[in-house]
Amino acid sequence: MAASRLGGNILKFVYHSSSYNKNLGQLFFFRGFASTLFVKGISFSTTDEGLANSFSQFGKVVEAKVIMDKVRNRSKGYGYVTLAEEDEARKALTVMNGQLLDGRVIFVDKARPRSLPRTSSRAVDE
Repeated sequence: MAASRLGGNILKFVYHSSSYNKNLGQLFFFRGFASTLFVKGISFSTTDEGLANSFSQFGKVVEAKVIMDKVRNRSKGYGYVTLAEEDEARKALTVMNGQLLDGRVIFVDKARPRSLPRTSSRAVDE
């Protein structure tokens, strides 16, 4: 098994995609800290660019995405920031957690990996 070859470390599966495209080629392994951060408590007026600019002081921002409410056409109050390096993400997490952004206090945490799409547990016999 792959875990035994890596000294018994537990490998985590992460499904990483910036869109809803469920491409299994985007499935990869990682150990340790991921460079994607979850940011909650952001203002309804915060944009992707504003979020990226606030985190750019810590390093290269690969992607900043504010999750939008499609009906109201405004932010849902949370988003994701992906930094190029893990150490940049660690520093951004410690410094930005509890700071003001566009007049609101934001909370920053490590993003949890997406789970793979569920499959039906019922067997289809045809």
